[in-house]
Amino acid sequence: MPEPAKSLFREVLPKQGKLCVEDVTTMVLCKPKLLPLKSVTLEKLEKMQRAAQETIHQQERAERDQQQLNEEHT
Repeated sequence: MPEPAKSLFREVLPKQGKLCVEDVTTMVLCKPKLLPLKSVTLEKLEKMQRAAQETIHQQERAERDQQQLNEEHT
């Protein structure tokens, strides 16, 4: 068997009594990270999308009005 590498620390085991190791998890506090609810870019995209939808609705209304006028004249 190969010899183990020499360690800087010497292992010490008790000759009497019990060896007890306690591992307790604790909460670690960290700096709070404040994030905006909506980013500026997302707000711009939503505004552009609303404007595009409004334009589409206006075009659809104009087409319906035009069709109604054409039906009335025929």
